[in-house]
Amino acid sequence: MKNTFALLLLTFCFLSQAQENDLAYNDTIKRLAPVILTPKQQSPERMPEIKENVLFSGKKNEVLKLSNINGNFTTNNAREIFARIPGVTIWENEGSGIQINVGVRGLSPNRSWELNTRQNGYDISSDVFGYPEAYYNPPLEAVETIELVRGGSSLQFGPQFGGMLNYVLKRETKKKFSFETQNTVGSYGLMSSYNAIGGNFKKFSYYVYNHSRSADGWRENSEYTVRNTHAFVEYRFTENTKLSAEYTNMDYQMQQAGGLTDEQFNANPRQSLRERNWFGTPWNVFSINFDTKINDNFTSNTKLFGLIGERNSVGFIGTPNVVDDLTNRRVDRDLYENYGLENRNIYKYKLGKINNNLAFGVRLYKANTQRLQDGRGTTGSDFDISIDGRYVRDLNFTTENVAVFAENQFKVTEKFSVTPGVRYEYIQNSGDGRFGISNGNDVAMPNKNISRSQPLFGLGLEYKFRTTNIYANITQAFRPVLFSDFTPPAVTDVIDPNLKDASGFNADLGFRGTFKNYLNFDFSLFYLSYNNRIGGIRQFVNNDPTQGTFLFRTNLGETVNKGIEGFANLNITRLFEIEKPFGNLDFFASVSFIDSRYTDFKIFTVVPIPDSNPPSATIRETNLSGNRVENAPRYIHNFGLSWSNNNISATAQYRMSGRIFTDANNTTTPSTNGVTGILDDYRVFDLSTEYKFLKNYNIRAGINNLFDEEYATRRAGGYPGPGILPGEGRTFYISIGAKL
Repeated sequence: MKNTFALLLLTFCFLSQAQENDLAYNDTIKRLAPVILTPKQQSPERMPEIKENVLFSGKKNEVLKLSNINGNFTTNNAREIFARIPGVTIWENEGSGIQINVGVRGLSPNRSWELNTRQNGYDISSDVFGYPEAYYNPPLEAVETIELVRGGSSLQFGPQFGGMLNYVLKRETKKKFSFETQNTVGSYGLMSSYNAIGGNFKKFSYYVYNHSRSADGWRENSEYTVRNTHAFVEYRFTENTKLSAEYTNMDYQMQQAGGLTDEQFNANPRQSLRERNWFGTPWNVFSINFDTKINDNFTSNTKLFGLIGERNSVGFIGTPNVVDDLTNRRVDRDLYENYGLENRNIYKYKLGKINNNLAFGVRLYKANTQRLQDGRGTTGSDFDISIDGRYVRDLNFTTENVAVFAENQFKVTEKFSVTPGVRYEYIQNSGDGRFGISNGNDVAMPNKNISRSQPLFGLGLEYKFRTTNIYANITQAFRPVLFSDFTPPAVTDVIDPNLKDASGFNADLGFRGTFKNYLNFDFSLFYLSYNNRIGGIRQFVNNDPTQGTFLFRTNLGETVNKGIEGFANLNITRLFEIEKPFGNLDFFASVSFIDSRYTDFKIFTVVPIPDSNPPSATIRETNLSGNRVENAPRYIHNFGLSWSNNNISATAQYRMSGRIFTDANNTTTPSTNGVTGILDDYRVFDLSTEYKFLKNYNIRAGINNLFDEEYATRRAGGYPGPGILPGEGRTFYISIGAKL
C-alpha cells in the first residue's frame, strides 16, 4: 500500500513539475507559437436524429468520445472506458485487453455475443447468426468513439437482444500529413507502441496504424503478444459522393493461465496450474464503403464487407483440481469466412409543413465455419497446434441471411415524433460433417438444415423540450439457434428437430438531456423479455429405465430482465461559475439496478429407486421459476471525479458490482472444482491522468485497481480454463505520445 501511494504521489509531482517547466518554456516561445488547449468535456453524448443514414430518434443510445475520457486505453480497460454507460457487465478474466467482454442489462458478457458488434459500421464477429462471439476488437488507442444503441437498434442493425456496439476508428481530416505515436510501459513487462499516419490531400484521404503490445501478465502463465494493423483510403468524386476501402489484420498469441478452485483463489489468485495452454486468433476484416447524396432529400450508403479468421487453442483443459498429466494436449480450431452487403438510405419528405424521415435498407450475408475439435496435440508447452492423426470432429456450418427493414419518423409536431418500424429476416443454418470416430470409423453428424422467416416490429416515441427529451421504445428481438445448440456434446444426445429461436422484446422509457452548461443526464426504466431459452430434458432410452438415459435438447425456458438505469455528470465548477481559476471539476455517476429472473425453466434429474431389482430409476421434473439468471449482477454502479484544465486532466473512478450466481440452479456453495458457486460483489478503484504540453505532446499515467482488491467476475466450464478466473490486481502504466 505504501508503494502504491508513493507511486501516486510521484506521478502527480512529476506532472506538476512538468507543468511548471512547460509554463517557463512557453514564456520563451509565446511570441512564436501560442498554445491553445481545450479542457476535456465529459462523455457520453447522444446520437442526433439522423447520422450516416441511420435513424436514432426514440432510441436509447450513448456515444463515448475517447479523447474526452481518461483511462487505460493501452490494455483496453473496459471497466474504465464503459464506466459512464449504466448497466454494462464486464468479464475481466485476463488483463491483455485483447478481447472485450461486455453485456448489458444482465445479459451474458461472453465475448460480447449478445450485442451486434461492429467496427465502422460493419460486422467483426465470427458469424453473426451462428457463432456471434467477437474474438477481435480494435485497440482503443485507435478508436475515436464508441457507440452503443440498446435493443431499439434491432430493426436497423439486427435482432440481437443487447443492441448494437460500434467502434469508430480515428481519421485525419485536416492535414495533408499527420503522425501520431503513443508508447507505453507498465507493470509485469507491459510494452506497447501505437503509431499512425494519416492525411487529406485534394480528393484523397488515408489513415494507417500499427499497434503492438506484449506483457508477461499479472498472473503466472499469462504472457501475450498482439499486433493490430489497419489501412484506410478514401476518394471523393464530388462533395456528395465518395468511395473508401479499409482492411484490418490482427494476430496474437496468448497464454491461458486457466481457472482456480476457490481454495486456490483464496490462497493466491495470481497462481496458475496451467503452463501449456495457449490461444490465438488470426483475424482479417475488410470493407468497401460507398456514400452518395442523390439530392437534398435522399442519401444512400452501401457497405461490402467480409471476414477471414481463425480460432486456435491448444492445452490441457481439465478442472483445476486435476493435475496436468503432461500427456498430449487437446487442439481445437475454427476457420471462419463470411461476406456481406448492407445498403442504408434516408429519404426526407414533408407532410404538410413538417419534415419527416424514412430509413430503409437491405442486408445480404453468408458465412461458413469449419469446426475442428479434439485433435491430439503435442506434449510440449509452446503454442503448437499441430496434431497427430485426424480431428475427432470435423464439422461444416453455413449461414445465409437476407434482411430488409424500414423505419419512419413521423413528426406529429416539431417537438413530438413517432417512429414505427419493421424488419424482416430470412435465416438459413445448415451443418454436416464428422461428429466423432468410433473404432476407426467416422460417425457422421445428421445433416441439419434450419430455415425461418422472422418479422420484427418496433415503435419509438420522442418528445423534445428545449435541451431535454422524453423517449420510449419497444422493439422485438430474437437470437437464432447457434451452431452449439444443434451440435450435441455427446453422440447419444438428441436435438429437437423443431428447435426454435429465442425471441422476445426490449422496452425503454427514459428522460435525458442537458441542463444549462453543467448537467448531463439520462435516466430510464427497461424491460427485457427473453423466451425459448434452450436446455436439456433427461429421458430414458426407448422409454426403458434399464437402458440408460439420453439428453434431449429443446426450448425450455423464459427469463425477464428489468430495472433502472441512470447516468448524471455534474460540472461543479461551472455550477458555481468558478471554472476559470479552478478548471473543470466533474462528478459523474452511472447506476443500474437489475432484476434478472427465470419465469419458467424446466429441469430434469434422474433419481435411482432404492432397492429396485433390477436397478431402476425415475426422472424428476422441477422448475427454476424465480431463480436469478446466471452472470447477472443485481446492481452495477460507477462513481467518478474528473478534473481538467488546459494542460492536465485526472480521473478517479470507483466501480461497485453486485454478487452473481454462475449457474441457473443458483448454487451458492462453490463446487470443489471451482466451476459453479456464487461470486461475491466487488469494489475496484482506478486512477488515470494525462498531461498535455507543447500542444502536440502528452504524458499519460495511471493505476488500475489501486487498492489491490481480490475479486473475480466469472467462472468458466471450459475455455479459457475451468474454474474461477481472477480479475487483475494492482497494475500501473506510464505513456508518452505525440501528434504532429
